[in-house]
Amino acid sequence: MDWGTELWDQYDIIDKHTQSGLDLVEKYVKFVKERTEIEQNYAKQLRNLSKKYSPKRGSKEEQECRFSNHQAFLDILNEVNDYAGQRELIAENMMINICIELTKYLQELKQERKMHLSEAKKAQQYLEGTYKQLDNSKKRFEREWREAEKAAQYAEKTDQDLNATKADVEKAKQQAHMRTHIAEECKNDYASQLQKYNKEQNQFYFTDMPLSFNRLQDMDERRIKKLAQGYVLFADTERHVMPIIGKCLEGIARAGTNVNERNDSVVLIEQHKSGFERPGDLEFEDYSQGINRASSDSSLGTPKGPLELLGKNKNKTFRLFNKKSKLPSSSLSPFSTTPTPSPANGPPSPKFGRDPLSYCLMEINKTVKPRISSFRTLKRTPVDSEGFTHLPPEQRRKRLQQKIDDISKELQKEIDQSEALGKMKDVYEKNPQMGDPASLAPQITQTAQNMERLRGELNKYESWLAEAGGRGDSIRYSTHSLNNNGAHNPNSPGAISDDTDSSQAIYTEFDDEFEEEELAAPIGQCTALYNFPGSSEGTISMQEGEVLFVVEEDKGDGWTRVRRNNGDEGYIPTSYATITLNK
Repeated sequence: MDWGTELWDQYDIIDKHTQSGLDLVEKYVKFVKERTEIEQNYAKQLRNLSKKYSPKRGSKEEQECRFSNHQAFLDILNEVNDYAGQRELIAENMMINICIELTKYLQELKQERKMHLSEAKKAQQYLEGTYKQLDNSKKRFEREWREAEKAAQYAEKTDQDLNATKADVEKAKQQAHMRTHIAEECKNDYASQLQKYNKEQNQFYFTDMPLSFNRLQDMDERRIKKLAQGYVLFADTERHVMPIIGKCLEGIARAGTNVNERNDSVVLIEQHKSGFERPGDLEFEDYSQGINRASSDSSLGTPKGPLELLGKNKNKTFRLFNKKSKLPSSSLSPFSTTPTPSPANGPPSPKFGRDPLSYCLMEINKTVKPRISSFRTLKRTPVDSEGFTHLPPEQRRKRLQQKIDDISKELQKEIDQSEALGKMKDVYEKNPQMGDPASLAPQITQTAQNMERLRGELNKYESWLAEAGGRGDSIRYSTHSLNNNGAHNPNSPGAISDDTDSSQAIYTEFDDEFEEEELAAPIGQCTALYNFPGSSEGTISMQEGEVLFVVEEDKGDGWTRVRRNNGDEGYIPTSYATITLNK
């Protein structure tokens, strides 16, 4: 069944139906556009939410990311940000594959419908024109036939009139004959026009209009099929990103399972452990026996205690209590002066006589509290930041080890550059047309000076580390000495073995007054296209499809610095990954 056969006389119905179909396509396009706006707004709100709760660069929250529960929350924020990106991708694909495609197709359908209706309209107008010609021919034939009848009647009347002359009779007969001839011509013309109209009418109703209606039917069926594909794309667009959204949700769940409460406790210990020994017991000072109130070897005067250590090193900062402690301030004089002993046979103190234990505790409080409260004033004294002598022993060793590692890396870079300059100089000497060897002299000299300076700094910090590690503590940190070729020499005389894995050592400071240098904030993300072993020094391995944070973009040498979620950093070939920088 087709429109041309069954709906041959329903031109207006077909016109309205096809227009209604085009309106539906336009309505669906508007619906999808509003859906994309909702997705874009949703993604924007998710990104703003992630940005709002992300730690600011250099803030205290960013420093706490070394704890697994803080890092897990940061991973969740990153996954939410990736999830927002997938919502944006849904909106973009819907806009391209549905809205833009259907809008373009809609314009084509409108043009096609207009053309088919125009052709049908022209055929109908031509048929109407033919009918008007037929009607005119018919009316003329009717008029001329009446005139011929009148002329014939007049000629017969004249012929029977006895008073009419022969000339009048002949004239009337000629007039009747002429009118009859004209009527016959009009009759023939009417018959011809009728035949032509019937032919055109048959052509119109059996050929032209069915063809136009069938074309409109084909156009409408193609419109319905395209619209149905748009309905399917509406679901498929979101279904295609579901695996990635699933990975985002898996990442959020993985962040929760990666939280290690025990490891966080260990991290806190490593971060704030001072390395000082606990104070020894205070001895009972019996004033009734005339014993001096000088500190004994096992009391606060012991060199191993933090109080006596601060008494001898007033330029070193040590905070036993946090900032909320409210202790009365006083000087260190109770420990720096020796009280006058009581006479051997003198009368005992009245307070001591009533309650000896309470009196001794009170005397201890008078002695200890002023010393502890005076620790706050020690922060105002200038500190030696280069050797980290202002830090507790444990934190000082960590900072020295970190400084040695940094200097070793810089020295290795200088050594590599020196070797490269030497090779380039050899090439210039063998092939003068490639360059002047003398032009490399300033760079070679500067590199040699840098190497000498770094070696001096390395020896200085290694000596400080040996001094800090020679105090009999249980934890020892290894140094990285360099041989003449710039390679690490674990058997060098100044090297100290490390019982712990240096890759897991956490370099932190003793308090928030002396916090370590912040990690560089990521400037983007990258996805590995290929596997990379990362066997060279300074590089990091990666697997195909792995997502890493970009810390430093390519400077033109073909390498990009990246970081994993666990903090591991290194360089990867730029061409091995797709890089997306933050805007």
